Amino acid sequence: MKLDKKEILKALETITVAGEGKNMVESGAIANVVTFGDEVIVDLVLHVPALHIRKRAEDDIKKTILEKISPEAKIIINVKVEAPEKSIAPDKSIPGIKNIVAVASGKGGVGKSTVTANLAVTLAKMGFSVGILDADIYGPSMPIMFDVESAKPLSVEVDGKSKMKPIENYDVKILSIGFFTPANQAIMWRGPMAAKALNQMIFDADWGELDFLLIDLPPGTGDIHLSIVQALPLTGAVVVSTPQAVALADAKKGVAMFMSEAINVPVLGIIENMAYFTPEELPNNKYYIFGKEGAKNLAEDLAIPFLGEAPIVQSIREAGDFGRPAALQTGSVIETVFENITRNVVQEVVNRNENLPATEVVKITTMAGCSSKK
Repeated sequence: MKLDKKEILKALETITVAGEGKNMVESGAIANVVTFGDEVIVDLVLHVPALHIRKRAEDDIKKTILEKISPEAKIIINVKVEAPEKSIAPDKSIPGIKNIVAVASGKGGVGKSTVTANLAVTLAKMGFSVGILDADIYGPSMPIMFDVESAKPLSVEVDGKSKMKPIENYDVKILSIGFFTPANQAIMWRGPMAAKALNQMIFDADWGELDFLLIDLPPGTGDIHLSIVQALPLTGAVVVSTPQAVALADAKKGVAMFMSEAINVPVLGIIENMAYFTPEELPNNKYYIFGKEGAKNLAEDLAIPFLGEAPIVQSIREAGDFGRPAALQTGSVIETVFENITRNVVQEVVNRNENLPATEVVKITTMAGCSSKK
């Protein structure tokens, strides 16, 4: 049996990519079709880095060819994502970085850094190029979570300038103040000094080409947060909270900070961490230790997206301490949990970039009793 390229292209004219008005052939999503006997190779080009859109497009192509051309066709689909660079434009943007997402929490101890690490490795597994800026100056944890505690960034020359080369593990580039200070030494810096260190890690680093730079912010709504929004035009912010009332109250303040008129950074959504506990010996049981669906209800009240929930699982803590984020465990429940959360984050980034103008850096120096000096 020999498949006909023209017939295949005609069949593919009956389907569209989600979000595009034209059919796949007319829009250019089908870059090429090659046939070898009963085998057909389709080169697909997408402009949205969302996994569910890619999956739907692949499924539609396979279903159409099998139903309209031949049920015995062997189909290979090569996918290339060419996402438009809409997210960062102002003069303080970092060349080569498409999206900068801050991960914040109003309260400490809710697992914000753990969520950041697992988001990063999941994005990397999905094929995105990813970096993490550990902006938690007084409690840096990324070197431990990525098993690179003893690593030291090297100096490289880029366009005649000396730059720091981020440490890389699990396909994620990392810079943290933890690389430059002894592990047993407390960091006692005032705001301006911390801001200067952050600016060096942001602008004096050779980040290269990144689809996502995740910024792991310290808890609260303080000086470091203002320094970041003054230094960088953030694509958006993700807020992490547990379901308990005291954490939700602080998470609400974190959302309010980003959404304030002075800051005006889009909030991509809320992630609920430690949502429930499931014992290993009772995998079908869920115990809502800190309350049920608190962050989900908060997201609904604030009319912002709920990005998903992560349970309390011993392996998450162990993986973080061991230096290998739990989402890397192939076939595990945690891998599935963070894949779902990460898909939602990516989709909200896409929605934000399509519907909102680029974020501008904040020009204020004083706000609500807090100050940030350049």
